[in-house]
Amino acid sequence: MAFISKSMGVLAGVMSLAVIGCAEVGHAPPPGPGARPVPPPASRAARPAAPACVPARAFRQEGTASWYGRPYHGRRTASGQIYNMHDFTAAHRNLPFGSRIRVTNKRNGRSVLVTVNDRGPFIRGRIVDLSYRAARALQFVRAGLVPVRIERVGRCPARQSAASDAQPSPGR
Repeated sequence: MAFISKSMGVLAGVMSLAVIGCAEVGHAPPPGPGARPVPPPASRAARPAAPACVPARAFRQEGTASWYGRPYHGRRTASGQIYNMHDFTAAHRNLPFGSRIRVTNKRNGRSVLVTVNDRGPFIRGRIVDLSYRAARALQFVRAGLVPVRIERVGRCPARQSAASDAQPSPGR
């Protein structure tokens, strides 16, 4: 009797596995009453652009800045925006996209406001990659590298324009 009972248990287990193996995979059960459909994940092309500005937390960093220009002009940045070497923008490893930062050239005291819209630099010892226009305003295009201080700006401007950013502050 124990043999028959044990055999029936094994047979029931094998049958269960066979039924489970024949079930459809990857299909969710139909939604219950009042359930809302879940939209499919957004494609990379359908992602919204980076926010124009992100409210700031205190952040300050000192190190070496570099710049990038023509080879990347017109290409998509990590934020999804198209890189324009004539805008005041920057690449930073971990500040949120849309962050506004003041970059000060420690050699001549000049500073500019830029918006983070890309990731980088990926070379050891550098803390920020600036657009050509920002590098030109800080007067280090020819040198390529310069010691800088970066500070996150505490408020989002009401209207961002290249004209308002184009005025680098004079040295101290």
